[in-house]
This record gives sequence, C-alpha cells and structure tokens, in this order.
Amino acid sequence: MLLKVNDLAPAFIGKDQNGETVRLADFANRKLVLYFYPKDNTPGCTAQACNLRDNYTVLLQAGYEVVGVSTDSTASHRRFVVQKQLPFRLIADTDHTIHEQYGTWVQKSMFGKQYWGTARLTFVIDETGKIAKIIDRVHTASHTAQILQE
Repeated sequence: MLLKVNDLAPAFIGKDQNGETVRLADFANRKLVLYFYPKDNTPGCTAQACNLRDNYTVLLQAGYEVVGVSTDSTASHRRFVVQKQLPFRLIADTDHTIHEQYGTWVQKSMFGKQYWGTARLTFVIDETGKIAKIIDRVHTASHTAQILQE
C-alpha cells in the first residue's frame, strides 16, 4: 500500500521495549511522529534517535509525541533505549505487520544482493489521524528540523 498525505493513518498495534501494548488509537487527538528505522545501535539509526531525543522537549512543546518502529526485538529496543537514554517508545515489529501496513517493508539491494528490509520513513500524523507529512529522505542528524519544517 502506498500511503499519501491526507490518507488516514493505518491503525496499528504493537509492543514497545517494555512489552506494553501501543496502538495508534492511544494518540487520538494528538500529533504523532511515527518513524521507521532499520536497526538499533547502527550509526544512522543512532544519529536519528539521538536527534529526536535531544529535541524531544521541542517536539512535545509543538504538540508531537514520538514513536519509533523497527523489526528489532523488545530486548534490543530496551537496550537501545537504556544506552541512548531515549525518552520515547520503540515498537518491536518483528513480524513486519506494521511495516507492511505503512509500506516500509521493501526490497533493497547491497553489493548486488537483494534482500528485504526497512525503508527509513517518517509519518507525521495529525490530531484527526490523517497523515500530515511523509519524510522519505530522512536526514538522521537533523531529523527534528525536517519534522517541524512547514
């Protein structure tokens, strides 16, 4: 499914780093930054998470909540959250269900070899549950600026 701006965000349900259930419905009447990233503790993903961490107060003041999604396990997410002191939740989408709903589980290529993996994409969801913005060229070290840019 190819999502577009103004589409209703697909309802999702997953488990965060603490094994607690997270649903899109939990963020009703609030803005949500739902970001998909390939892997915990890799350079680009760490830069992105730390940029969001360092600007988390600014995002909250602008009315946003932040949730990250990758195919890593809850245990991996828990270690990543503790090591990097992340103040937001990370969903463990180990079976790719949420990725497939959002079109972020894609075929990739490296050194001529094809494989399936996560497309680094961010969906900014407004208070009505519609997609307000899709960031498909994520600048990991300045991601918050991309989110806040009108």
